[in-house]
Amino acid sequence: MTIELAPSILSANFARLGEEAKAALDGGGTVLHVDVMDGHFVPPITFGPMVVAALRDALPDDAFLDVHLMIERPENQVAEFVKAGADGITIHAEATPHLDYTLSLIRAAGLRAGLAVCPGTPPDVFAEVDVDLALIMTVNPGWGGQPFLRKQMDKVRRVRAMLGDDVAIQVDGGVNVETIVECAEAGATWFVAGSAIFGSDDPAATFRELAAAAGCLTVP
Repeated sequence: MTIELAPSILSANFARLGEEAKAALDGGGTVLHVDVMDGHFVPPITFGPMVVAALRDALPDDAFLDVHLMIERPENQVAEFVKAGADGITIHAEATPHLDYTLSLIRAAGLRAGLAVCPGTPPDVFAEVDVDLALIMTVNPGWGGQPFLRKQMDKVRRVRAMLGDDVAIQVDGGVNVETIVECAEAGATWFVAGSAIFGSDDPAATFRELAAAAGCLTVP
């Protein structure tokens, strides 16, 4: 299984977004996590397709834009994020009744299709749809810098047992050099880190430290 560490630009300085995104990837990674929030599914509002397109233009061609849609009715916006240059799109199980249809739209566009669940959502939904990535939220979605919810490690283990080794399991929220080890031991293979990287004096060095802790000594 490929192990990936994805810096989350939600914790970056928005006035220097392109520069900070590049600095985080200078640690050796290729994945950048983009949290899109609509003010409805979660209270904050962050960015939309135009910011994704700007990042696509600013970053190296091999940068993978991992777009996490924390928005209601994501099926209405998938086409815009595809056009903007997303490489993968993750939607929330709680955000639409049309999960299979929306995941099919993402996959038909040639993108990695992901499904996320909030801490209070049972993992059974993963047995009902086909996904390339299962995102287990380890904080409540909407705000950066929240404490890590260790109870979600049991959910990671359950989803790994359910889906086997062919599907990436991603964790998002409260990931740092200590908690990333717990996540890896539970079965996660993709790790989103925001405050730990962008709150550091040296984001590239912190990236490498986190990657090493996760067992990702050679970053793909």
